[in-house]
Amino acid sequence: MTEIKTIGLLTSGGDAPGMNAAVRAVTRAAIFNGMKVKAIYRGYKGLLSDEIVEFKTQNVSNIIQQGGTILKTARCKEFATAEGRKQAFDVIQKEGIDALVVLGGDGTFTGARIFAKEYNIPVVGVPCTIDNDLFGTDHTIGYDTALNTVIDAVDKIRDTASSHERLFFVEVMGRDAGFLALNAAVASGAEAAVIPEVSIKDDLLTEVIQNGFRKTKNSSIVLVAESEVTGGAQTVADRVKSEHPEYDVRVVVLGHIQRGGSPSAFDRILASRLGYGAVQALMEGQRNVMIGIDHDQVVYVPFSKAIKDDKPIDMSLVDTLRSLSI
Repeated sequence: MTEIKTIGLLTSGGDAPGMNAAVRAVTRAAIFNGMKVKAIYRGYKGLLSDEIVEFKTQNVSNIIQQGGTILKTARCKEFATAEGRKQAFDVIQKEGIDALVVLGGDGTFTGARIFAKEYNIPVVGVPCTIDNDLFGTDHTIGYDTALNTVIDAVDKIRDTASSHERLFFVEVMGRDAGFLALNAAVASGAEAAVIPEVSIKDDLLTEVIQNGFRKTKNSSIVLVAESEVTGGAQTVADRVKSEHPEYDVRVVVLGHIQRGGSPSAFDRILASRLGYGAVQALMEGQRNVMIGIDHDQVVYVPFSKAIKDDKPIDMSLVDTLRSLSI
């Protein structure tokens, strides 16, 4: 194995609270172990255009508490092509980069996996996504902060919902995963969660209406995961308004507020552990792996499993929510 002297570091895809804490951890762990760090701005797009700066310890001072990513992030269609990846490799050779640490989600890791195989370069991924949908890790960086943001918003919505005796459908992010919606529903005392892992049948929606908005309650809140399967909060709300015109229905789409804000203590610690773990993995000769956390232990998960395998949702939480919403 070629000795790794210089690590390239980038953030890609959607931003997540805690990314900066991970950038800090990777940078300082690498420097501590005698390596250089080349920070790549704007993800794979910046890699192709050579937007690269060497980072010292002071470059990552006072960022652990900041949301977003100081390295910026961008989508890059060119990296999905063989020509684009060849251009990226040329830049890596020019900059003297021996290995890459990439922070992001499944899209980021998909590109990294292909690139690593084509050019035999060590690549390690750090899972950063509020969706918490990567297989092989109990938590992804940003999920805990986003979950608390959703809970705070739902608590506020509950105040006005109670005042007006309304039925609110609150849409949260998650793409094809219902982790945010389901866990936020339990934590906020919502009446139900509509998630893609549970098919939306007539009897399910009827159960939500009958059990979630009866006369003994002066408000009801249903969390809906944004997804093609669920149709989103507006689709569900339109159906309820059509079938139950007696209800005063409102829709709230939380949107990108869920990605912002200072990371929670949990996300800062997780990002620090996984960022440090990424450097350790490279020193051990690991490649094409994601750094995950499993039962509070740092683990190495092949990109192929992290990307392709579906992360199972805890279906017992669905039963818990159903029982507690009576």
